Amino acid sequence: MAIWLGILLFLGTVIGMEAFAYAAHRWVMHGFGWFLHESHHRTRHGNWELNDLYAAIFAVPSFVLLLGGVQLGWWPGFAWIGAGIAAYGAIYFGFHDVIVHQRIPTRYLPKSKYMKRIVQAHRLHHVVETKEGNVSFGFLVAPRPENLKAELKRRSRAGIRAPVQPRSAKSQAAES
Repeated sequence: MAIWLGILLFLGTVIGMEAFAYAAHRWVMHGFGWFLHESHHRTRHGNWELNDLYAAIFAVPSFVLLLGGVQLGWWPGFAWIGAGIAAYGAIYFGFHDVIVHQRIPTRYLPKSKYMKRIVQAHRLHHVVETKEGNVSFGFLVAPRPENLKAELKRRSRAGIRAPVQPRSAKSQAAES
């Protein structure tokens, strides 16, 4: 297989994975797979949440395609496609788990318009705690935050978590 074709397959897969991630997030995770994804819309206790199983589930096709394309004599393009899936997973992990949810501590602060936009869009997705009524299901491509806020307002803010109330000095003293 020509290297240029492999690179095209790789890049096309990385780009196509955003469409796949959107569909999986919207219709699987916020559909019949909510029983796992719900943990991601709640406060996490500890290092792991049930939603993390999706990373393992989505890694299987990448692993199988890489194995088949490199070791089992399948069409070599499968290895490039498997590598594209793995690359998207790594990009997603970096943006989603490290930058947005800060599961690995970092001092990074988004400065570019693009990074601010995707971080804000994902945070707006998380203001809704229920499986319905969410906005912004993609990750690397995100609608403008103003549009997302308007859509949440149009939906009468159904399912939006209540703002955290600051504890008064009196309630803090009572807890002591």
